[in-house]
Amino acid sequence: MPDAMVAARESRAASGTAQQVDVAVVGAGFAGLYLLHRLRKAGLSAVGLDEAGDVGGTWYWNRYPGARCDIQTIDYSYTFDPELDKAWTWSEKYAAQPEILRYLGFVADRYDLRRDIRFNTKVTEAKWDETAERWQLSTSNGAPVSCRHYIMATGCLSAPKPPEIDGVKDFKGEIYFTGRWPHDGVNLAGKRVAVIGTGSSAIQSIPLIAEQAAHLTVFQRTPNFALPAHNGPSPADRRDLFQSDRAAYREQARQSMTGVPYPQQTVVSWQLSDTERRERFERAWAAGDLVHILTQLWADQGVDFDGNALIGELIREKISAAVKDPETAAALMPHDHPFGAKRPCLDTNYYATYNRPNVTLVNLRQEPIKAITAGGITTGKRNVDIDVIVFATGFDAMTGAIRAVHPITGRGGKSLTDVWAQGPQSYLGLTVEGFPNFFMITGPGSPSVLSNMAVSIEQHVDWVVDRLKALHDAGFTTVEPTETAQAGWGRHMADCSMVTLHRLANTWYTGANVPGKVQGLMPYTGGVGPYRSICDEVTSRGMLGFKLTGPNVAAQCNDGEVVRLQPDVRLVLNLLGSLNLPPIESMGAIGARAFVDEFNKGRPAGRPIGDIVDGTLPGADGPLPYRVYKPATPGPHQVVVYFHGGGWVLGDEQSDEPFCRDMVRRTGMTFVSVGYRHAPEHRFPTAAEDGYAATRWIAGHLTELGGKPGPVLVAGWSAGGNIAAVTCQLARDRGGPEIAGQLLVCPVTDCSFDRPSYNDNAAGYFLTRSLMYWFWDLYCAPADRTDPRVSPLRGKVAGLPPAFVVTCEFDPLRDEGIAYADAMAAAGVPVEQLKAHGHFHSSFAMVDVVITGVQGRTQMARALRRFAGLPPEVSRGDETSHGHDRPGHKIAAAAS
Repeated sequence: MPDAMVAARESRAASGTAQQVDVAVVGAGFAGLYLLHRLRKAGLSAVGLDEAGDVGGTWYWNRYPGARCDIQTIDYSYTFDPELDKAWTWSEKYAAQPEILRYLGFVADRYDLRRDIRFNTKVTEAKWDETAERWQLSTSNGAPVSCRHYIMATGCLSAPKPPEIDGVKDFKGEIYFTGRWPHDGVNLAGKRVAVIGTGSSAIQSIPLIAEQAAHLTVFQRTPNFALPAHNGPSPADRRDLFQSDRAAYREQARQSMTGVPYPQQTVVSWQLSDTERRERFERAWAAGDLVHILTQLWADQGVDFDGNALIGELIREKISAAVKDPETAAALMPHDHPFGAKRPCLDTNYYATYNRPNVTLVNLRQEPIKAITAGGITTGKRNVDIDVIVFATGFDAMTGAIRAVHPITGRGGKSLTDVWAQGPQSYLGLTVEGFPNFFMITGPGSPSVLSNMAVSIEQHVDWVVDRLKALHDAGFTTVEPTETAQAGWGRHMADCSMVTLHRLANTWYTGANVPGKVQGLMPYTGGVGPYRSICDEVTSRGMLGFKLTGPNVAAQCNDGEVVRLQPDVRLVLNLLGSLNLPPIESMGAIGARAFVDEFNKGRPAGRPIGDIVDGTLPGADGPLPYRVYKPATPGPHQVVVYFHGGGWVLGDEQSDEPFCRDMVRRTGMTFVSVGYRHAPEHRFPTAAEDGYAATRWIAGHLTELGGKPGPVLVAGWSAGGNIAAVTCQLARDRGGPEIAGQLLVCPVTDCSFDRPSYNDNAAGYFLTRSLMYWFWDLYCAPADRTDPRVSPLRGKVAGLPPAFVVTCEFDPLRDEGIAYADAMAAAGVPVEQLKAHGHFHSSFAMVDVVITGVQGRTQMARALRRFAGLPPEVSRGDETSHGHDRPGHKIAAAAS
């Protein structure tokens, strides 16, 4: 007899009335229906529980005028059954609520799912029974439920947020919530209507309400970006692409960043002219596709404030053109958040509606609501007589949707509400430590609302059901994440939040719309495809981060963190790995240089700065090329002598151009990048002597370089960091020049290969142990390697200029960089260290793709300015074409 049947009989004997199942599912929307289908196919008994009267989930409740999806319905569909794809054809590009509800009913009928669902039934309590290892559920209707596994398929937006305005109970008119709209509709003809809120449901409903109402007053606290949907039949290009190869189309969606099959953009905003940017924007505006305009304009639109601000300005132009009254138009223009940091809305005639004579906009930033009275709404400036109030104030998103269902009590009496009191904690957005056999579909910590929900739901359901089936077959009866895995996922979520601009907006993504709710970015911002690969990695590594137990098998706990790299670093390394490149050391010096040169050609040079001037200077034994990177502001400027990376073998004065440009913008200083001579043609000590000679010459020619008289600073990355460190020692020992400070980024400081980082990071992080062996062999004979001119850690470190030393967690050179910083500090040198969590050797040089390096480069720039006796921040207006007085400059400072 199967274990589930034995457990069911025992539990039935104990309780007498409980419905016994392997799995209980709360919710009968997109997620709940697919769960029931998959569980049945896996041979697991299941029951669905939903307080609604039929299937549909959020589409059962949200019936307000104009309700429709904002992902094209060709994409907002189940993909698990190719025959289902063919059996249903959507009538519109963006289907309205009634059609989506019919679709879900069609699916329920096609797979006979209603027989496993108890409608009009709310779970009122859920407790983990540690003795029986089962969840015991109390319900509002019918028998309680006893289940081995408990899955929340409650959706992210299913708990309407109550109004927080005094006097609501005093209002004598009609009150409606967009999230709980009456199923038989509302007659608004001839009535004075107030809509409070301007989120998605308001923007969709306001144009239709305005057509019915005698007068409509919209109370807006925060304006939102809205884009025209241009609804109609599915676009022919998308439909043809889908029908030409449905399987490939769906697979591209699964591996994409958003769950919609669009390619990753590679062109950044500053590579495009104003005309090119406007052409791209106008095409996107005309297309009426939310995902397109959020992802396809230019590569940096979602990660860089300046690239993003260009879009905001273009949309504000559209608002100004659409709304006739300038004051109303200005009030409708968002300035307090980057475009896309809050979910933009798709609209049909939203802005044009404010041109109607029966529509008034009240700007609550200027006149907040004081109270709701028996007959209307009172603000700081007026009394508005109202017959009907429509609250479009949104939802207690993600966590509220789960906690609102019922109290959930896990192992040892843990309350989920208490555990989440300081913000949601989860592993993968799927599970919570202390709550065995408990799963969430698209829970906090997963891509969920930042994705095409249909794709994310299917991925979650497939992963959960496949795991339950595999664990059952292996004899395990409980599964629970570990504290280590959950804490690691929290760190990864925080790292991901630094990549995008979502953190810069007060939004329901962060819980900011609910008073008293702890704020933090709840959805996973690392992308749908990358998240899928992480879940797959958890499985391939033996259920990494989970504890598994069963009555007749040995307990299993493969503890650990599934992601330790920064999210963008992980993407870069995965991409490099997918190219199957031969090791650089196998190419020979000439071949390696050609490879690096070709690689650099495909990278954007960096943002515009001031002048860039090339020249030559006398080195230790012949002329050396250099490139000067100047700020856009009038000089003279402090000068930084910079040495590029490349293991003394590769690179030149131009190869680190993106980094140099970025640092010029952040420091307001002039960078002089020196092209020192390379091995094997020029072996040790050529690079060191070239570096010192170049620094002496630059220090003596500051005026003609546009520099400020006085001490110089030195900086370098990798082998360049080695040359910078050596230059400081030689300057001290040879009587100058005067150096005000040194920036050493992932420097080579010693010839020893026995430190832990050489073993921990020997392979897999681009700079490998074997590549370092190759660099050393080409540059320096073993007998010379203890010379301080190549191993500065072996030299005298007292009396050096102040230093800022950067090391990366996943770098063979990590420990020797830390050792050099520690040695200088012990010798009395003022030293600061940045130990970059989750980064690899090339992180800070890859300005165009490793967005999480911004914070580190900001710290580097502040250190250089501090060494020079300057204020820590360069004025943002000094280095860009946007003045500091423009709207949003405070957000820009936070983003930088």
